[in-house]
Formats: sequence, C-alpha cells, structure tokens
Amino acid sequence: MILFMKAIILEAADKPLVLKEVDKPTLKPGEVLVKIKAAALNRRDYWITIGKYANIKYPIILGSDGAGIVAEAGSDAEKHLIGSEVIINPGYGWGSNENFQANDFKILGLPDNGTFAEYVKVLAEHVHPKPAYLSWEQAAAIPLAGLTTYRALFTKGKATKGDKVLITGVGSGTGTFALQWAVAAGCRVFVTSGSGEKIERARHLGAAAGVNYKAQDWAEQLQHLSGGFDVIIDSALGEGFAKLPDICNPGGRIVIFGGTAGNIPALNGRKIFWRQLQIIGTMMGSPADFKAMFDFLNMHKVVPMVDEVFALGDAAKAVAKMKHSTQFGKIVLSI
Repeated sequence: MILFMKAIILEAADKPLVLKEVDKPTLKPGEVLVKIKAAALNRRDYWITIGKYANIKYPIILGSDGAGIVAEAGSDAEKHLIGSEVIINPGYGWGSNENFQANDFKILGLPDNGTFAEYVKVLAEHVHPKPAYLSWEQAAAIPLAGLTTYRALFTKGKATKGDKVLITGVGSGTGTFALQWAVAAGCRVFVTSGSGEKIERARHLGAAAGVNYKAQDWAEQLQHLSGGFDVIIDSALGEGFAKLPDICNPGGRIVIFGGTAGNIPALNGRKIFWRQLQIIGTMMGSPADFKAMFDFLNMHKVVPMVDEVFALGDAAKAVAKMKHSTQFGKIVLSI
C-alpha cells in the first residue's frame, strides 16, 4: 500500500517551489483519491507564489486543475468510481444561488492541497468523466479557465450565435478558452493582444480579426472592423477599460473577471444608461455551469490549447513562464 507521494510544496512566499515526498491523503466517506496524470497552472498559482493572494497558508500544494484516474474510494458508496478517468471540478461550496457563490466558497489548491502532486483527494461529486478524445494534458487544461469563461460568455454575457464578441488579452488560458467557446457557439469573434503572433494564432482558431492593444487607436480600429460588440469579455481592467463602453452596441454586455492591469478608471455613466449597457462581474461557476460546459465541450469537441508541458519537478519553471505571459493557452504539468 502506498503511504507517500511526490508533491510540489510552497513553503513560503519568498521560497522556491520544491518537489518533496509527503504523506498521501487519507479519505473520508464521500471522497475519492485521484492519481493525477496532468495538472494545469492558473494565474492564481502565480499570485500565491509571490504572496499576493488572500488568506495564504503555508505549506501548501498548489494546483486547481487536474485530470487523472480514481485510485481509491472513501467508502463503498464511491467504489464504483475506482478506475474511472476523470476531470476535477475545483470549485467547492458554491451554494444554492446560481447568481453568486456562497461566503464559504473555495477553490482547490488553497486553502486545501491541490493537484500539483501524484495524488489529490476530492469529493466524489467533483469528478466528471474525461472525454475520450482529449489527451490528459488537454483534459487538465479545462476546469478553472474553461468554467470561468463559459459562465462569463453564456450565463452572464448571454452570448448567442451571430453575436459579435470581443476577447481582450487572447493569449491567456482564459482568453483562448473564451475564443474557442465563442467560435464554437457561432459568434463572430475579435481579439486584442500585445503580440502580433498571438493575434495570428487566434485567427487560426477562428477569430475574425485582432488588434494590438498597444496601438493608440486600438478601440477605433476595433470599431471600424466590427461595427460594435454585443459582448465583451475582459479580465484586465486598467485605463483601457474606459474605451470599452464606446465600442459596445446598444444593449451590450461587458463581462469582467480579474484585474491584471489595475482598477476600473472613471467612466461616463450617461453612455452606459442611455445605451442600456451592462457591466457584469463574474468568477468561476456553479455546478450547473460546470455541467453545461461539459455538455458544450462534448457536443462541439473543443480541444483546449496547451502551450507547453513541463514535468512535475519543473513546476518552478512553469510558474516562471506564466510570470512573463508569453504563453498562448494553458501551461500544464505532466505527472
């Protein structure tokens, strides 16, 4: 019987990630042990490593996203899952209201140990069958970024076939997922990026056009190309956000999560109410959103973009790559 496992441990914000041998998790009824085959990084993992995240505790095994094989069950009720190939839903305790998460909502990888390890324990209701057409690395890329953008586009943004959609910052994991979901739904999609190469890659994934947000007239270029947007998905905020209402069609929805470029600047509220625009916040998603995302994924056979795969022992290198935002798609650990 295996008693120990290898895991990536963050012992403090000023210390590097280290590969260590630790105790294998013990299970309670209702839980299963997943032998992780691949785990994906998210921006939150980077923020935690530099100490810029709420309620950090040490030591901690990071990682919200993972795919693997159910190895053990906490009770007889879960034994039928043993041997199943699964993807993990990392959002815990959403609550009963579909509109927002409960106060005790949490994400796997902090405060509970996460997927950057050979094994992780999760509630049995949080594992979902891995689509057979996806590799382990592709499957692991889905949960957090896929769910966040699915909810942003469809639950909150109400995007439908034929809508014109703008995805800002397309190179990120969330940016590429938002692009792929919107294209699969039949939307006409436009993107921004600071990289011409990333814009070109987005075009190969189905984007109609893209604009470099470093250009002074990026908003005017987008308006000329599109004629205006029905839905805008933004995770940057910052000074450039002030231009987004100007390029919305009447009744447009601007859906936001994250704020890597800073806070929202002063806005002209008259434009917003006169044109009946909506600025909508979102994060992660409910179990119902997760199920809807999986149904959509399987229907359209979307293949997530994986930028680069690192070995578990090279997790520090993977996080360093995320720091510089050079990726197009998800960064994944193979375990």
